[in-house]
Amino acid sequence: MSNKKQTPVTKLNELEAAAELAKLAKEIAEHDRRYHTEDAPTISDAEYDALKRRNTAIEQRFPQLIRPDSPSRRVGFAPAEKFAKVTHGVPMLSLDNAFDGEDVTDFVDRVRRFLGLKPDDELVFTAEPKIDGLSASLRYEKGKFVLGATRGDGEVGEDITANLHTLKEVPAQLHGRHIPDVIEVRGEVYLTHAAFAQINEAQAKGGDKIFANPRNAAAGSLRQLDSSITAKRPLHFFAYAWGEATAVPGKTQTDVIAAFKDWGFVTNALMRRCSSVEEMLSYYENIAEKRAKLGYDIDGVVYKVDRLDWQQRLGFVSRAPRWAIAHKFPAEQAETELLDIDIQVGRTGVLTPVAKLKPVTVGGVVVSNATLHNEEEIARKDVRIGDTVVVQRAGDVIPQIVRVVEEKRPKGSKPYKFPTKCPVCGSHAEREMNENTGKLDVARRCTGGLICAAQAAERIKHFVSRNAFDIEGFGSKHVDAFLMDKLIAHPSDIFRLEERYGSGSKAIAAREGWGPQSAANLFAAINQRRKIALHRFIYALGIRHVGETTARLLARNYGSVKAFMKAMLAASDQESKAFAELDSIEGIGEVVAKEIAEFFDEKHNRDEIDRLLAEIDVEDAEKPKSNSPVSGKTVVFTGTLEKMTRNEAKARAESLGAHVAGSVSAKTDLVVAGPGAGSKLKDAQKLSVKVLSEDEWLKLVGG
Repeated sequence: MSNKKQTPVTKLNELEAAAELAKLAKEIAEHDRRYHTEDAPTISDAEYDALKRRNTAIEQRFPQLIRPDSPSRRVGFAPAEKFAKVTHGVPMLSLDNAFDGEDVTDFVDRVRRFLGLKPDDELVFTAEPKIDGLSASLRYEKGKFVLGATRGDGEVGEDITANLHTLKEVPAQLHGRHIPDVIEVRGEVYLTHAAFAQINEAQAKGGDKIFANPRNAAAGSLRQLDSSITAKRPLHFFAYAWGEATAVPGKTQTDVIAAFKDWGFVTNALMRRCSSVEEMLSYYENIAEKRAKLGYDIDGVVYKVDRLDWQQRLGFVSRAPRWAIAHKFPAEQAETELLDIDIQVGRTGVLTPVAKLKPVTVGGVVVSNATLHNEEEIARKDVRIGDTVVVQRAGDVIPQIVRVVEEKRPKGSKPYKFPTKCPVCGSHAEREMNENTGKLDVARRCTGGLICAAQAAERIKHFVSRNAFDIEGFGSKHVDAFLMDKLIAHPSDIFRLEERYGSGSKAIAAREGWGPQSAANLFAAINQRRKIALHRFIYALGIRHVGETTARLLARNYGSVKAFMKAMLAASDQESKAFAELDSIEGIGEVVAKEIAEFFDEKHNRDEIDRLLAEIDVEDAEKPKSNSPVSGKTVVFTGTLEKMTRNEAKARAESLGAHVAGSVSAKTDLVVAGPGAGSKLKDAQKLSVKVLSEDEWLKLVGG
């Protein structure tokens, strides 16, 4: 949406404004999910900020159209399901942004007007670099660190206490004066540039994922299920704010930050007090000049009213404080030549164009590749090989091409033709019709499936990855080498490597770079994974749209690999009851169900699973509690729940052994109906399914 020529906000009518707000809410929510939950942003900070500014401008002109799901009412994104949830005692809100000196002046004027200050009344702000990392909140009770959490959606975050304990700059016990009984110290977890380079070097040697930037690496390191991995990463922490506190050690922002330092925290030595807009802007320019030499990433400057009593008076508006603002740096750009467009084929067959650039320094980093997203993006920007292009590395995400410098275009250049055949296997590459929108998908996919070497490599790399079979020491370079030399062709071949190449003329131990001990270690690591949990097995299959959460849902619902396979084989017929049951699982839905059905409809996929099951033992999913009144029952929630969120209700039901479905059928045992219940309640009444109110449900499950 941000790529199209936009109608000025002043010229929008109410109908157009409502439609655009709906699109913006959806688009921004998706970018929030990629950034906060997946640690994998796909647009720059500047582009994201432009979307937010557009949304705000429309809402200001049409306040009656502000939506319940508006980005202006939301912070971050829902916490990932792999961590326990933590409800923040005081919400972790975000900051409004300033993009130039005029915005900063307006901010200061608003503060003065709100407080009723005279022009000559002193108004002091603190100014500090805006660290580009992962926000964290540390709860201390009687000076002892007891709980650590991510920002999450601002209200609820993820419990990462064990991981934060591994950071040297997170004190286990506070020391010093005036330590409150309870205080939540907040700040940013980040990586230095040197540490980031070390981590990526280690990742490359192990054949593991290379991180795009220090922020992603810090977030990925901190959000590990195994805290021993976090402990190996040289993460740092700056303390700069607080949440719930029984007492605050000072009367100004400056006082509190000084207390943090006294207690044992690292605070940013570059923080300054400013008494005028001129001093604030001078500080901003000074930090911008120092930016490349700081050794860690920043994306702007944060200004805060220094006096805490004035912060209290100013309070909050929507999702942000009135007493603070972030002055963002502009996107960093440079011109260079587009030498070629490389088409890469991913695990699911998607053809992704990557710009090969004449190396250029952008923001202190040498850039030689940039994302082009898809063929529509290439056509929209009319990017051609040989063009001079503007490259942007805003927010330190993956570099991208902003625009073509058309006046420097070589004579006789021709528009780029996106390939319609896979560059790896030669199979047709097609754009599928999206049944929901009636439009072609932007992604073009190779139809070669497992006969495509590129897909085979990526599928096997996924198969051995950490959240799948997690075969230690079997990195990307080993997969590529073994595939190239035809030692493996399918995931099942991994478990026959020792039998086939444990000795003899083609023994792995005799390969260059290998030896008896390294080969023995690899075989041992493979054999350790001959027994695997059902949800890991399902995730490892690499079914499109089936991530870790969906794999767990499937494992929990079917219980054993035998039951799962029987149901999936039946569900490959999309008119069958088995498919309807798959579709009805809460959290699956029609799109995912169809992908699963189509996967199992392919004979080569079924044959490969049979070969795998001949080599491994798949453990049954953990059995639900059998002593609860809802164990084994199928429950549907509908309407508005007033004493708990829908997610809490589902989690509670599943923890008691119930199966939560998204629709009512003859197999439904209970429907829990709140105010506003609609068609699901009517279906329950037609099928004579027992209906409970929220209070009756809570009484049944014990509160």
